[in-house]
Amino acid sequence: MLSNSSEFPGPEGSGRPWCRDPRSRPVRAAACALSFLGEHAGVWIAVGAVGAVLQPGRRHEWAAAVARVGAAHLGSSAVKQVVRRPRPAASRAVRGTWSFPSSHSASSAAAAVAFRGLLPAPAVAAVAGGVMWSRLALRAHHPSDVVAGALLGTLVGGAGRPRGRDRR
Repeated sequence: MLSNSSEFPGPEGSGRPWCRDPRSRPVRAAACALSFLGEHAGVWIAVGAVGAVLQPGRRHEWAAAVARVGAAHLGSSAVKQVVRRPRPAASRAVRGTWSFPSSHSASSAAAAVAFRGLLPAPAVAAVAGGVMWSRLALRAHHPSDVVAGALLGTLVGGAGRPRGRDRR
């Protein structure tokens, strides 16, 4: 984890210039990369689109999974507007004002559930867990924000999934 807020140069809301700094420590660089992947559920939407193209016979399954990921992200964003919890004081990692729940965590947990049977679960869990960890490492969220986002995403990601054995 990063040691103090002085490692976040630049004014609040200035984006992530320190992520692009070639002197960034490897841990910070990994956190920045994983956080970027999870931005607006981008990695999960891209994975779903590629899966739909590569497996046209399962296109409806991929589309349904992406829809659940998107719903988790949008649901989390809506909750933020109601709760309006400020980000941690040391946060300079993000542009948004509100912290609870973590939308990165919501979409990543939703993907871990929604893509079950479409992708190898350990790979999805590793990326999803990495995205969630990045939000803590970058001090973009309180731990409870990440947990709440993960719970929301798990619930939304599993909504409407057929019960029983997965094809994979």
